[in-house]
Amino acid sequence: MMLSFGDDSSLAANLAEVRARIDAACHAVGRDPAEVSLLPVSKTFGADAVRAALALGLRRFGENKVQEIRSKAQALSDCPVEWVVIGHLQTNKAKDVARLASEVQSLDRLELADALHRRLQQEGRCIDVLVEVKTSPEESKHGLAPAELPALLDALRGYDTLRVQGLMTMAVQSEHPDEVRACFRRLRELRDAAQARGHVLPRLSMGMSGDFPLAIAEGATDIRVGTAIFGARHRIV
Repeated sequence: MMLSFGDDSSLAANLAEVRARIDAACHAVGRDPAEVSLLPVSKTFGADAVRAALALGLRRFGENKVQEIRSKAQALSDCPVEWVVIGHLQTNKAKDVARLASEVQSLDRLELADALHRRLQQEGRCIDVLVEVKTSPEESKHGLAPAELPALLDALRGYDTLRVQGLMTMAVQSEHPDEVRACFRRLRELRDAAQARGHVLPRLSMGMSGDFPLAIAEGATDIRVGTAIFGARHRIV
């Protein structure tokens, strides 16, 4: 079941507030706000929420579940939407991803790369991908173990349908900013080490509604923001 969201005016106000927070976080650490891309996360909200966001100039939307992309893509077939997969992805969803998504930020294993590559070849498409790395000790978090990253990045050189652009992570849920920031710092260090080995990885997708200023301080180029834009996820009853 899809969730409700506030009216269009509150959506515009929320978006303006998020952009102001991005500007402030960047200025606090001497970064240009233009270096940080905002990915609105529309997961669990309906096509009406996405349509309202489109009217505000947004075009790319993050989704956790491929079935939501499929449903919303059909409802918004008249709109120029780019769908970005940010949730854990099963290989049996590769067909829909290859057909509908413009990017996958949760690539975490070679088996998935194989499945996506085969389907993308059939579609005659290439997409951008980010490798998801697990920097949090929480069992609920997905992602590749940091020690396995070098081998996967090397293997991905052989897949011409997958344009590897960078890394993604989710930080630990903690009230202690130092613990959260350490996850983001770890991803940046892993990226820097990979680049020293010859990989070109300009993007770091890290930071969400509650912690993206910390991610920006550690070098985030992409932040994934849902509730701060669309509002709290209250189910329609």
